[in-house]
Amino acid sequence: MLKRAVKRNMQRFPPDFMFELSQDEQTSLRRQIGTLKRGEHSKYKPYAFTEQGVAMLSSVLNSPAAIAVNIQVIRVFTRMRALLLTHKDILLKLEKIEKKLGKHDEQIVLVFEYLKKLLSPPQAPRRRIGFRRKDEED
Repeated sequence: MLKRAVKRNMQRFPPDFMFELSQDEQTSLRRQIGTLKRGEHSKYKPYAFTEQGVAMLSSVLNSPAAIAVNIQVIRVFTRMRALLLTHKDILLKLEKIEKKLGKHDEQIVLVFEYLKKLLSPPQAPRRRIGFRRKDEED
């Protein structure tokens, strides 16, 4: 029923709203869902819908059950978007901290380099040992 309704209204579902699963994806899906048995379900590849595609389904499907399910799906997408925005804020804060620490790391490395130079000052040139000719003397 869903597939037929979508096919009748293909102009409402551009490629960024919906796509048909490949054979590999369908096989993988069939393996993940243990209740699906070969031959008992549609032999045609199923559609996968993006968030916009699910919203568009509400204009195609008119049964009370389809409308109720669609309302729930849209609510889930809204919650997911809110969660993603919350996580995005956290990620932005972490990036700022990381940038600050990155600068501090470089500065700390520089401090250690200067400390090593101070702790091991350059040695004065040594006098050569051994026999010297008169024209080589300092």
